[in-house]
Amino acid sequence: MSAPPRTPLSAVLITHNAATQLDACLASVAFADEIVVVDSGSGDATAEIAARRGARVVRKEWLGFGRQKQFAVDQAANDWVLCVDADERVTPELAASIRRALEAPVSTVYRMPRCNRFLGRWLRHGEGYPDWSPRLFDRRNARWSDDEVHEKVLYAVTPGSLEGDLLHDSAEDIGRYMEKQNRYSALAAQQLYAQGQQAGMLELLLSPFVRFAKFYVLRLGFLDGVPGFVHIAIGCMNSFMKYAKLIELHKAKRA
Repeated sequence: MSAPPRTPLSAVLITHNAATQLDACLASVAFADEIVVVDSGSGDATAEIAARRGARVVRKEWLGFGRQKQFAVDQAANDWVLCVDADERVTPELAASIRRALEAPVSTVYRMPRCNRFLGRWLRHGEGYPDWSPRLFDRRNARWSDDEVHEKVLYAVTPGSLEGDLLHDSAEDIGRYMEKQNRYSALAAQQLYAQGQQAGMLELLLSPFVRFAKFYVLRLGFLDGVPGFVHIAIGCMNSFMKYAKLIELHKAKRA
């Protein structure tokens, strides 16, 4: 008996100077019917690596994370899309789960467990796991938000759950990781400011505390040892800095 037909799939991702990580990422999504790479002016071999892997490369100036990812989704030839980042890998178990789901979809959105590697350790607790991420969806029923940072997939259905991990390994040292987090907290503050939100002492004090209690205690982040503690501590600091920068923006406006 022949296998049931599978819904065609496009793997889509956005890139910028991702040459050191892209090849492994594209190899992990080679099971897709199409790969679309939207590049925002890379100065390294990103485009060449993508083309060598058979991806269709589209060049687009940077729009912000949410809008850039949605632009990439819009370039796909198929309605079902799998969205990954250049520093992520689809495990064989997850690839098999995706193929099974597309043989007879029970939802228009599927989420997958995302496993983060930090300080040489794959985090299995806290905010590092399972970090459920809706990355497989029918673009007619879901889309990326317009957020500059901390973008998310918007949908109004109950998502299905896939087996197997989406591995996230940024291969960053603490210095580069902190630089990125500093940019993210600034973008998050600007986003809150644009929405008219305010912050004060309450947010500065409570936000890091609540985050630590949630991820280090309730989500058992302490089981990930020193890497887990450092990862959560940086997240708590980012929460503090986001509100501190928001306060700074409001003070600058009043000055």
